[in-house]
Amino acid sequence: MQDINFSQLDFSGAYARLKDVVKKTPLTYNHNLSRKYGCEVYLKREDLQLVRSYKLRGAYNMMSLLPANQLAKGVVCASAGNHAQGFAYSCKKLNVKGVVFMPIITPNQKVSQTKMFGEGFVEVQLIGDTFDDCAVAAKKYTEEHGLTFIPPFDDIRIIEGQSTVGIEILEEQQNIDYIFLPVGGGGLSAGVGAYFKTHAPATKIIGLEPEGAPSMLTAIKAGMPVKLDQIDSFVDGAAVKRVGDVTFAICKQVLDEMHLVPEGKICSTILKLYNEEAIVVEPAGALSVAALDDYANQIKGKKIVCVVSGSNNDIGRMQEIRERSLQYEGLKHYFLIRFAQRPGALKEFVNQVLGPTDDITRFEYMQKNNKDTAPALVVIELQSAENYKALVSKMKQYSINYTELNKNDNVFGYLI
Repeated sequence: MQDINFSQLDFSGAYARLKDVVKKTPLTYNHNLSRKYGCEVYLKREDLQLVRSYKLRGAYNMMSLLPANQLAKGVVCASAGNHAQGFAYSCKKLNVKGVVFMPIITPNQKVSQTKMFGEGFVEVQLIGDTFDDCAVAAKKYTEEHGLTFIPPFDDIRIIEGQSTVGIEILEEQQNIDYIFLPVGGGGLSAGVGAYFKTHAPATKIIGLEPEGAPSMLTAIKAGMPVKLDQIDSFVDGAAVKRVGDVTFAICKQVLDEMHLVPEGKICSTILKLYNEEAIVVEPAGALSVAALDDYANQIKGKKIVCVVSGSNNDIGRMQEIRERSLQYEGLKHYFLIRFAQRPGALKEFVNQVLGPTDDITRFEYMQKNNKDTAPALVVIELQSAENYKALVSKMKQYSINYTELNKNDNVFGYLI
């Protein structure tokens, strides 16, 4: 795969086209993170963009460059998230009809948001059970009706639009040592990375992916984009099976490192940003801040920027976010415990085994019969991960017949 001369990207043209369309989002100094890591931490707040993510930049830039007669015929996209909303807003601004294909399982909230930003200029079609099915249908529809497909990342014009995030950063801060970028299909990292390597080459560009969807890291190791068989789609804004050809060709040149962040760590970061900073972010938007612990030594005394890419987080996901966070932090544990079938067995367990701050948050007999023992699902939350050793030690001391359920086991998925 040939390299792309990224210095030839039309950064200034994209900036001019978008200047009166997108919001110039704040680059804010964060006191708490700066104190914690002993450095200067700035957050680029794309969560405060008009459509609550940076995706508007690329979609509008590409659509505004289409010939008038081509644009007038209409445009199509496939997305269940931020790209759909940026696309819809662009359709409204350009007075063009657009069709958005979304999987049938897309939450109503996202469908409603897309229609709201489009204000009558977009039609939403729900097709397929997966995004891949939806994307195939969208491209078929595009060809059959002679329309133009607006991809979420793999197009030079999309990349140029996303590069304007980098332009805005360097307008406000110079001599940046590190910039941390979330990576999904690679549009944002290609655009911002290319701009920095052209205008601030000393800055180290760190690309971040969720552990369950290492598409760019896999591509860089293989020397070409690779379609992953399976991914964890939890970090939906940065979970793709295959990065783009164009984005990969640029990213392999401009990214100094690719780093993976556990989904549980991302969830803990979402909660901390909300509780400590009153910042609401989606999982992909938390990636850049979630990675800082792993770079604590390198960034000490440095100036760094974390791009907070979006805030389109469905409130219905908060229980799952809290659950993943508790498990990652070692504060929530699932056990199958075989209790003796006699009065007082559970009371003895509580009095003898549980520490003063340990809490049973779920108790459910899996099968209660006339045998000597009966298995029960017992979920225990701890105030500190350090209490885990004492809990297990007590269960062994009192000969408790238990099996800890690992979240990767099939039985865990079946029961939980």
